[in-house]
Amino acid sequence: MVLVCEWYTFDTDAELSKNVLTQERCPGGILAKTATRGKNHRRHIASVSPLMSPGSAPMAAASTLSEKVYRAFKRDIIHSVYQPGEALSEKALADRYKGSRTPVREAAVRLQNERLLRIVPNRGYFVAQITLQVLNDIYEFRCAVECAAAELAAAKGVDPESLRKLSEMSLVTCSPDDRESCVRFIEADTAFHMMVARLSRNQMLVQAVGEARSQMERIMFAAIDINYYGEAPGREHREILKAIEERDPEAARQHMYDHIIQSKDKVLGLTGFAARRS
Repeated sequence: MVLVCEWYTFDTDAELSKNVLTQERCPGGILAKTATRGKNHRRHIASVSPLMSPGSAPMAAASTLSEKVYRAFKRDIIHSVYQPGEALSEKALADRYKGSRTPVREAAVRLQNERLLRIVPNRGYFVAQITLQVLNDIYEFRCAVECAAAELAAAKGVDPESLRKLSEMSLVTCSPDDRESCVRFIEADTAFHMMVARLSRNQMLVQAVGEARSQMERIMFAAIDINYYGEAPGREHREILKAIEERDPEAARQHMYDHIIQSKDKVLGLTGFAARRS
């Protein structure tokens, strides 16, 4: 299997306005309404969110200022502190993350490589847009790498302790009127998918799934105040887990595929693009 992943760019100012999370592009859309909340929550998120890999346990202490700035900057993009398409000042970022401009520049390059930020010469930094094309790219990528990971995990077998942890993660739920429960759900959701990837025993798949989760968490945090999650993700996780436990690679792949497509259909429905889905 050969995966070709391209960096989605925007060549004109007009294209910068095509973000599926903006009110102008999808009037009345639910995600459009929630995405605007990021600025109001900057102080709250910055104060309570640990430096984390996407949705998982806190990362080991950063060894350099550059690494600390990168992790904090990445966290803030994923947690919707900055809005898609928002212009960011290098000086303001340096002040926020208590560093000089050099570590900010280094972090920006890494985040551009991860498709979370755009660097425009002579204009500055722009948070990557979440467009219809980007959504399709994310879900196609997830289908390719996560289905393969689930298939390999089932084929190679999983130890009882890992099965127990996956089962616990699949039981975490989200209440739409409890923001903290939704944050816990996002963390458990990412932990579940990352553990399935690790159980594939393929480090390239682990890295690929980790990149996909950074993108997915942006979407999930944008939808945190609506009933996006419900009971379906937990039920679908348990179906994937059952196939892995029974060492049924075909079923594991199919259940993972169905799970990803269900998520895609729901997200596209919330953004008003369901009827135009490619």
